Amino acid sequence: MARAFLFVLDSFGIGHAPDAAAFANEGADTFGHIAQACAEGRGDRPGLRQGPLLLPHLRALGLSHAAAIAAGHDVAHLPSATGFYGAACETSRGKDTPSGHWEIAGVPVPFDWGYFPETEPTFPRSLTDAIVEKAALPGILGNCHASGTEIIARLGEEHIRTGKPICYTSADSVFQIAAHEEHFGLERLYQLCELVRILVDPLNIGRVIARPFLGESAENFERTANRRDYAVPPPEPTLLDRVEVAGGRVFGIGKIGDIFAHQGVSEVRKAAGNMALFEASLKAMREAGDGDLVFANFVDFDSLYGHRRDVPGYAAALEAFDRKLPEALTLLQEGDMLILTADHGCDPTWSGSDHTRECVPVVGMAPGLRGGSVGLRRTFADMGETVAEHLGIPRGPHGISFLGGLAPDA
Repeated sequence: MARAFLFVLDSFGIGHAPDAAAFANEGADTFGHIAQACAEGRGDRPGLRQGPLLLPHLRALGLSHAAAIAAGHDVAHLPSATGFYGAACETSRGKDTPSGHWEIAGVPVPFDWGYFPETEPTFPRSLTDAIVEKAALPGILGNCHASGTEIIARLGEEHIRTGKPICYTSADSVFQIAAHEEHFGLERLYQLCELVRILVDPLNIGRVIARPFLGESAENFERTANRRDYAVPPPEPTLLDRVEVAGGRVFGIGKIGDIFAHQGVSEVRKAAGNMALFEASLKAMREAGDGDLVFANFVDFDSLYGHRRDVPGYAAALEAFDRKLPEALTLLQEGDMLILTADHGCDPTWSGSDHTRECVPVVGMAPGLRGGSVGLRRTFADMGETVAEHLGIPRGPHGISFLGGLAPDA
C-alpha cells in the first residue's frame, strides 16, 4: 500500500533563496532568525515560552541538515538524521500562497499576478463603484493596505453601524473583505466575495478572501474560523488532479481546498488553529487508503506570527507543532511517505509584514526507504513528482522525483 502525506508549515522558510535580492529579501531566514532570537532571549514571553528554540523531532528528521543545505554548508558535522532532508527553491515568479502550493503540487506559476498599489485609495475607482452597485452596498470601508486584525479593530464598529464591508489588501495578490458574521451575515459575505472574484479577474488578482469576525467592539473583535479563499484555478492539472484520476482520494486539510479552487480535492477538512488542523490531519491519515494523499496547511505560522512579526509566538507555535509531530510519525506504515515543507518564508525579524523569498525545507520519512540528503532542489515541483512516483501515478511536465535516491540498497 502506498500513501502520501504533505504537511505545509505555512511560511516556514529556511534561508534566503538564490534570487532573494530581486525581492529585496537577501538575508531573510525565518528558521535561522527565530532560532537566533530565541538563543539571545528575544524569543521569551512570560507565560508563553522562554529559552532556546526546542525542536527535537524536526531536527532529528533532518531540519538542521536542510537549513545547512539551503545555506550551501556541509552537513558532515551534524548528527545523523532519522529521515530524508533537503531544501527547495521556488521557480514561480511570486512568493505567495497559491504559487507556493501549486508548485509543490507540480505546477509552477510562470506569470505575474496583479497587485494593488500602496496608495489610499488602493483599489481602482471603477472596481469599487462596480462592487457597491452590483452588491447594493452603502459603500465600503478601508480601501487600503492593512493588517487584518488592525483594520478590524479600527473599522469594525463603523462597519457594524453603517453596514459597509471592510475591504483591504496586502503585498500579496489579494482582495480581502472583513465583515461581521451576524450583523452583516456570513452567507452574504461569501456571496459578496463570489461577486468580487468575478470583478477582479481582469486584474489577475490571485485570491479574494472572506474574513468574518465576531464581537461588538474593538476590545473583543475576533476573526473566526470561517475564512474562505476564492482563488483562481491552477493553469494546468496538479498532483491533486492526477491522484484523483488514478483513483485515489485527496484530503485537503485547512485552506488547501480554497487554494486549489477545490480542483482535485476529494474531501475538505476545516479546523481553527494549528493544533486542530493537526488533529484533522491525524484523522485523515488514519482514514487514508492505498493511493491517497493527505495535503495539509498549517496557517497560523504565517497569519498569526509571520505577518505580525511575532518571534515568540512563531517560536511557540513551532515548538507545539514539534511536540505533536510524533503522533503523525507513529501512524506511518510501510509504503507511506510524509513530507514536511513550506510554501514561502515570512521572517518575523524582517522589516515590513510581507512574505520573504526563501528556500523551504524538504524533510520527511518513508518507512522502508532510506533517509539521507536529497540535496538542493531547483523547484518545489520536485516534491510533487516524488509523491507522484511514490503513489505510482504518471509524472507531470515539471520537476524531477528524488524517490530513486531514497531506495534501499539492493
